[in-house]
Amino acid sequence: MSSYVRLRQICLVAPHLEPAIADICAIMGLNVCYRDGNVAKYGLENALMPVDAILLEVVAPTRPGTAAGRFLDKTGGRGGYMAIFACNDPDQRAQQAREMGVRIANVIDHAPYHGVQLHPRDCRAAFIEFNHTEGSDDILGPYPPAGADWQRSIRKDVTQALIGVEMESPQPLDLAEHWGRIIEIAVTQGPTGEPELKLANCSFRFVPGASGIMSALTFRVGDIASVRDAARKRGCAVAGDSFLLGGVAFRLAA
Repeated sequence: MSSYVRLRQICLVAPHLEPAIADICAIMGLNVCYRDGNVAKYGLENALMPVDAILLEVVAPTRPGTAAGRFLDKTGGRGGYMAIFACNDPDQRAQQAREMGVRIANVIDHAPYHGVQLHPRDCRAAFIEFNHTEGSDDILGPYPPAGADWQRSIRKDVTQALIGVEMESPQPLDLAEHWGRIIEIAVTQGPTGEPELKLANCSFRFVPGASGIMSALTFRVGDIASVRDAARKRGCAVAGDSFLLGGVAFRLAA
């Protein structure tokens, strides 16, 4: 089997799960497919929503002293938490990261699912996780973290796809090259000259910013104006074709 890597999931952190989940579902036309009770042992609660074949997750701390809570304290609630990639061999990619000096933060082994999370301080800007579900190389196949029937919750009447992730850094090219070595994808140049990592199902753009964060997500939607209006009605700060929610800018593209 040939090697592959694709974006599987983006995780955001909110101080409280509601109203963040209700707002995302109402504005973007998404459905919750799963709430994972297993995250309670980490002092968290969560909800996952499929955006076509990529999962958008929001986690919120339920007690003091959690990693997610420390993330909120450190960042002031700004920035995405984790980028999760499906691949055919998470351990091989973890070994490649380890050889770069990137530590392993956590290994999750719940057959048929196997995931390796890398240390966020070593990744810079956000957590990186690699995972694989045995017997499921199909992007629409089984994915235990999203529940048994996550595919049934896919809606495309408002939002069609998550097509881009924006990363900010004082040194965007350096961060792009670092992530490129971890993910094993060559850095290319985006449409406006910015460093880019182009996966089969999503692109990561690296732009100048005061600190290293996952700053924005770009979604392809059917009607930009109606989504923008829905965001305004839910009380989000709207600027141009984007609005702030869950610590990141939601950017809208046709």
